[in-house]
Order: sequence, then structure tokens, then C-alpha cells
Amino acid sequence: MTEAPARAVATPVSDADPFAHEHLLNPDPLHQALREAGPVVRLSRYDVHALARYEQVHAALVDWQHFESGSGVGLANFRHEEPWRVPSLLLEADPPLHDAPRRVLREILAPPALRRLRDTWAATADELVDQVLEGGPEFDAFTALAEAFPLRAFPDAVGLGPDGRENLLPYGNMAFNAFGPRNDLVAADAHRAAALGAWVNAQCAREALTADGFGAEIWAAADRGELTYVQAPLVVRSLLSAGVDTTVHGLAACLYAFATHPQEWQRLRERPELARVAFDEAVRWQSPVQTFFRTATTDVTIAGTTIPEGTKILMFLGAANRDPDRWSEPDRFDLTRDPSGQVGFGMGIHQCIGQHVARLEAEALLTALARRVESFELTGAPRRHANNTLRAWESLPVRVRPAA
Repeated sequence: MTEAPARAVATPVSDADPFAHEHLLNPDPLHQALREAGPVVRLSRYDVHALARYEQVHAALVDWQHFESGSGVGLANFRHEEPWRVPSLLLEADPPLHDAPRRVLREILAPPALRRLRDTWAATADELVDQVLEGGPEFDAFTALAEAFPLRAFPDAVGLGPDGRENLLPYGNMAFNAFGPRNDLVAADAHRAAALGAWVNAQCAREALTADGFGAEIWAAADRGELTYVQAPLVVRSLLSAGVDTTVHGLAACLYAFATHPQEWQRLRERPELARVAFDEAVRWQSPVQTFFRTATTDVTIAGTTIPEGTKILMFLGAANRDPDRWSEPDRFDLTRDPSGQVGFGMGIHQCIGQHVARLEAEALLTALARRVESFELTGAPRRHANNTLRAWESLPVRVRPAA
């Protein structure tokens, strides 16, 4: 992404704190201000450079040679600070260290494996939706559906046992908070960080996993020499860390979208094959993963601003996904839109490798709902959950009208 030498420009400076609760719970005003300020904005509070426009965010995501992940994708710089855990081989590593783990997971999560899961997950979704509707037309769609379905489906696919799954979301919340500054949200998790980390690490051991899941296939790759035995549990951990919370909040975004855009729900009911498009559009519209950092590997110039080598760059994925220079009417949820360019899953070699798994989960749940629910509506104000990285939910109260 390094540009040809150009006339230096004055870089806009903002003292805004993107990790303040007001911005985490309602990021759109800050995102608009950063996009309007310029292609690069220096955030003086953390001495980092911010990218909020689609063009620059997309370019940085695909240019791992100049914007590395290996120094950490959070505010902490692994060149100078000790990571709070062993870094992820997928998220926090660059080639060549990144290559083998990604190649192994790409093969394990290939379309044939997902086709084998489709019928199982469809049946699981049917059963869950029936149970929820039997309880009456009013319920919390976040806990009853968006949270409940991935916690049933995904750990089974990985090969986790039934006990302790309630630890997955708190661990993910802690891990995504850790990408931000050491603020009150990080402090709130401190008392249970060791216990949650120990539990997750224990689930990544070969003996803790069933013989028919993704986890066992990762260990089998180590037996074949495609991974080392040190790498195998870290790859399992990457699946568990990134494969639950993001899907949960992506599904919640879908349900919120349909509760507030009833015409789009009718469009989906008429054309259930749009379920995956709906999930991608919801990810664009709400961006469950709001931000990630990169580190400049050399002095790099973006739109006239030179970012020094070793400097952290904060990419606002959520802001890029609503950039009016890239999207027509970006604040509108629209199933006629092609959302395939959205950066909510990242781009380039670090793009979320489990995105097709998440889409399959969304397809199963939304298709089951489309057959059984005529309409959604909110019965109260949804509640957000503050997290340093995630656009997270806490409650989504709805009333549904069952289909005839």
C-alpha cells in the first residue's frame, strides 16, 4: 500500500477515545466524524493512526507486508509488550508462521465438510425455534436464538464435550476486550481471566475432544506433520476464540434488522435462499467486529500522511462498512444490496477463515424462522453490551407472529 512520494499533508488529529463506553455503545457518530476528517487521522490519546474510510481500510487489510498482524491486532505492540496469552497463529501471525495453520483449517472447513453439517444444523435450528415459539410470542431473541443456536451447533462441530460451554462467551468477551486498552472493561474480567483461559486451553487438548469434530481433524493434521504438536492446540483455540462471539452477535444483528425492517423479513420469507445474503448485509450494517489494529513494518505513506515504522494503525471496520463513498444508503439494511465487499470478516490472508461456517449457521436459523414466523417487532429498547472490539448485544426483546 506504500504510495509514491507525495507532498506531505497536515494529518487531522482527534482526541476522541474510541474505547469510551459512549462510542462503543453508539459508534456511528464517531465513525462519521473520522471519515469526514480525512483518510488518516491521528488519535492523540493513544498515539495511533486511524483509518475509517473503506478505501484505506480495505487496502491495509490486504497488504500484510506493510501492515503486519504479528505485532498484535490490538493496541498492545508485541514488539515491546508481552502478550497476555500465546498469540493466535491465525489472527496474530504473518507468513510463513501463518501459512500452515491457515492451510490446514482451510481444508478442514472446506465445502464438503460444511455440506455434511447442513442437515444436522437445520434440524437443530428447527428444534430450537419450535421450543422458543412454544414458550409464547414474546421472548429475548438475543438469548433465546442468537446466543443459543451457535452454543448448540458450533461446539458440537468442533468436538467439545457438553460441560462448561457457558465459559465460551465470557472467554470470547475477555479476549476481544484485550485488543483494546487496559480500561475498565479489561479490569472487569481480571478476576476470572486465569480460570477462563485454563478452561479453554484444556478443551484444546486432544483427549478433551470427540473423535469426529474439527478439533480431532486439527490434531490428525499434526500426526501427518502438517502442523506441529505445539501448534495444534493453538489452532483449536483460534476456532473457539473467534467462532462463537462473532457469530452470536452477527445473528443478533440479523434479528434486529428484521425486527426493524419488516419489509426485508417478508422478502426473506418469499426468497429464503437470501439467508446468507441477509447475514452478510447484517454484518456490513452492524459490523460485529468493529476494529482491529495493524503495525507498520516500514515507513508507509497513505494519502500524504507518512506513518512511521513500528506505529500502530487502528482500522475501523464498522466505519468502512458504512462509508457512503463505497455504499449507497449505507445506513439502510437492504437485501437487494450486494454486500460481498464488506470488511466485517476482514480481507486478504487474514480474512476470517470460519466465515462460511457462520453463514451456514445463519442459513439454518433464518430458514427455520422464515417457515414459522410471519413477523418480528421490538417490544422494548434493545440493550447493547460494551466491548472494546465487538458491537455486542445484551438483550433484544421481541414479539413474533407465528406463521399460519
